[in-house]
Amino acid sequence: MIDISNEALTFVKDFFKKDYSGHDYYHTFRVYKTSMKISDKEDCDVNKVKIIALLHDVDDHKISPKTCENLDNARTFLKSNNIDENIINSICSDIKNISFSKGGSPSSLSIEAKIVQDADRLDAIGAIGIARTFAFGGANNRPIYDIENKENSTIQHFYDKLLRLEDLMNTEYAKNLAKERTEFLKTFLDQFYKELL
Repeated sequence: MIDISNEALTFVKDFFKKDYSGHDYYHTFRVYKTSMKISDKEDCDVNKVKIIALLHDVDDHKISPKTCENLDNARTFLKSNNIDENIINSICSDIKNISFSKGGSPSSLSIEAKIVQDADRLDAIGAIGIARTFAFGGANNRPIYDIENKENSTIQHFYDKLLRLEDLMNTEYAKNLAKERTEFLKTFLDQFYKELL
């Protein structure tokens, strides 16, 4: 696949300029950079990894519910850069199946999608993951913690998703990083509960 990563970087920088939910341009850029590090250790199409990483959230249901079904934003961008229809379909299939909420089986993903899935999940844990979790909770009017309704609090997200990600990594590089970052999540939660009045 040809390299259109510079065009994609410009596209996502503009697309996410008003996002404050933790799914902003800087999240996308971190996923991109981490994907590149993982790519160095895997046999893959690096240009495809770049594009999946850079476009992975432009049709996310939390950000663009009207385009998420057909990945209209990603498709429009790819078509405008003269990408072959078969490659567009392959990229969009991978993007659609990498999210945690979709629960895509690793066997249904290309190696390129597995790499981006790992990078995306790594950005959900550790110190950055904690910051993003509370940014998302605030942007969606969720309390930090509600002793009477724990299931509706931001802290609950640690148990519903974040602490589970370590066991879902595909690549060895990601597994090693995830272990360290998950330990940081546990340390944070221990301290959080100590500070509750």
